[in-house]
Amino acid sequence: MQAGESDYTDGQKVCQVVVGNIAKVLVGKEGAAEMALLALLCEGHVLIEDVPGVGKTSLAQAMAKSVGCSFKRIQFTPDILPSDITGFSMFNPKTNEFEYRPGLVMSSFILADEINRTSPKTQASLLEVMQESQVTVDGITHSVGEPFMVIATQNPLEYVGTYPLPEAQMDRFLLRISLGYPAREEEGGILRRFKESDPLDELTPVIQAKHILALQQLVRGIRVEETLYEYITDVVRATREHPDIELGASPRGSLALFRAAQARALSRGRGYMLPDDVKAMAEPVLAHRLILRQEARLRRVRQYDVISEILSRISIAEVVRGYNA
Repeated sequence: MQAGESDYTDGQKVCQVVVGNIAKVLVGKEGAAEMALLALLCEGHVLIEDVPGVGKTSLAQAMAKSVGCSFKRIQFTPDILPSDITGFSMFNPKTNEFEYRPGLVMSSFILADEINRTSPKTQASLLEVMQESQVTVDGITHSVGEPFMVIATQNPLEYVGTYPLPEAQMDRFLLRISLGYPAREEEGGILRRFKESDPLDELTPVIQAKHILALQQLVRGIRVEETLYEYITDVVRATREHPDIELGASPRGSLALFRAAQARALSRGRGYMLPDDVKAMAEPVLAHRLILRQEARLRRVRQYDVISEILSRISIAEVVRGYNA
């Protein structure tokens, strides 16, 4: 059955309710909360790159509580093993059979805290589950259920004793976001809000997992004009041809931008995508997928600068004219 206009309006209201509930814990971070929610609606994952103490863990916990789903926090350290993540088989002498013992990843929401502090082998254990929402142990596949989301964190300033995520792992994250320090008024609000208790302890679900699954289906039904396919393609291909970029975004990046723009349209109560949706999601979706050339890094060029320059250079009007021609 095709979705009606009221379905998208209701979807917008649900998004607002969830973001508002998270705002009871995170003061002044509605934008970051919305981005995390959009990633969830795209069945994607989020990398939060920021300094300690700005609310990365609280965002993940508040998200899980708001939608009434299970939550597990994994503190990544150099000695954690892949089997700790995926689970392992253990022999049961009573049944004379090997039985699967679930790993830490068996939950709806996973906070992979300081993911760059664990070994590349352990980091790689997340690849399958992030892509296919399942783990394979001894040739047997185990589903993690729906919805499923990994929210990983890392400190962008501290590199001693860390293992930078390889390109293949970075590409698995739909979005990379940053919370940043609060404004002066917001920081005062944090002190007042936490004066007597932690608001996270009192947070209750505002929707259920089934509502998230329904919204994920609505996102896939967002109408997209043919010219917007061309626009997204041009933006992504421009990252591969830019003189400051050594490695541009892959086709997975194109699909991620496409899906994220659909989710943003839903959060605005629309059943159709606009160019503004693509522009708004281009930086958080594409920037972490780009590898700058050495000379660009020496000039202190950032991935965000390249995305902004590409968006300013590629006009949707020119794309329309080229498509019609």
